[in-house]
Amino acid sequence: MQKPCLKEAKVRTNSVVKTRDYHIDDSLKTLGKNKKYFIRTYGCQMNEHDTENIKAILEDMSFTETDEMENADLILLNTCAIRENAHNKVFGMIGRIKHLKETKPNIIAGICGCMAQEEVVVDEILNKYNWLNLVFGTHNIDNLPNLLQKVYAGEKQIEVYSIEGDITENMPAKRDSKYKAWVNIMYGCDKFCTYCIVPYTRGKQRSRTMNDIIKEVMDLKSQGYKEVTLLGQNVNAYGKDLDADYDMSDLLEAVAETGIERVRFITSHPWDFTDKMIDVIKNHDNVMPYIHLPLQSGSDRILKLMGRRYTKESYLKLFNKLKEIPNVSITTDIIVGFPGETREDFEETLDVVNTCKYDSAFTFIFSSREGTPAAKMKDDISLKEKEDRLHELNVLVNKYAKEANDKYLNKEVLVLLEGKSNKGDNLMGYTETMKLVNVKASEEYLGQIVKVKITEVKTWSMDGVIVK
Repeated sequence: MQKPCLKEAKVRTNSVVKTRDYHIDDSLKTLGKNKKYFIRTYGCQMNEHDTENIKAILEDMSFTETDEMENADLILLNTCAIRENAHNKVFGMIGRIKHLKETKPNIIAGICGCMAQEEVVVDEILNKYNWLNLVFGTHNIDNLPNLLQKVYAGEKQIEVYSIEGDITENMPAKRDSKYKAWVNIMYGCDKFCTYCIVPYTRGKQRSRTMNDIIKEVMDLKSQGYKEVTLLGQNVNAYGKDLDADYDMSDLLEAVAETGIERVRFITSHPWDFTDKMIDVIKNHDNVMPYIHLPLQSGSDRILKLMGRRYTKESYLKLFNKLKEIPNVSITTDIIVGFPGETREDFEETLDVVNTCKYDSAFTFIFSSREGTPAAKMKDDISLKEKEDRLHELNVLVNKYAKEANDKYLNKEVLVLLEGKSNKGDNLMGYTETMKLVNVKASEEYLGQIVKVKITEVKTWSMDGVIVK
């Protein structure tokens, strides 16, 4: 048994990051024969891509996927540790699995991802959910075949490493889309914002080499993919941990020069966004003019308590530089009710929203994460006050989101049609600026970037028709 340790997870040294290749023994390639797996994913894009890796590994072992948990022989929950709500959803799902296991006792059930990296969560599993067969973390996804071999031999497996982390190359991926793909460019984070558990669950900042990333992008392009999104907890810091003469701006330019039709990147920290990156976006038509730039708070006092290392003034200076990118859309993250946030602090946040008029924002009530510095701060704001502030903020965010979309009415935009819409028989896709569009089109257009005229605008989506 290898349990997580929060204290060990915080350690940062100058140790060299090791790179290993994914490998599965031939003897394990039939372990899942005639068995079905079900996986539920919670959290960020990194988790979504981890699930793509896990699915491919399981299918390397001859498992087949099912969308019905009740039909599965193996159930995995790939979890998120960012907010309490995600915790509650996972434990609610574990309760459902327990009932299913009572009628189908041979089901193998486990959890992985960021929650599995939390010491308190694994302790709770051992105390209350000891019937779970498997717990593994973010650092050893590639070892899943060996863990499952032991589980099927009757051994409960808890293998969670609280380490700085390495890099595994050549991981297989069962992509959710045939047209757009996630590409990890780095793992982990060293920012240690006081409210954030990610540096503990994902390890230290470690970048893949540019050669490995470009090879993956070129492979995706050769397979017909139209869009890649470069992933990292803080993509702007890419390369800072490497003994190399390139950074995020160089990587972004190199990916653009592969000729793949669309390039995106998330998530950016304002601290590391350089003028050179902005120039690359301006100078390459295939680097999409869409930036996600988390604000978190508009109050300098709260930003300092959060450990964000920028001020309202420096954030707005960067924002104004980004607005010089033609046709750019900018979205953000905002937390309300951080410990000690006064009404005046909240008004500062509203002021930034009124100034920036974001295309969209992900807004949250502060969620305390055990083991982070913010969890020890005095929080004397009532839940009602937090909810009232969130509502007030959302009214403003929604207003500007609709205003941003209104500018597209009767305009012609390029849309990558990637799937069926929930709206009738339409297809759906996204503009270069990450606007969701429902399009009247037949399935022959799937996977194509088409010119669309916007005919109707809503707060969070638009409707349009193909311009021929």
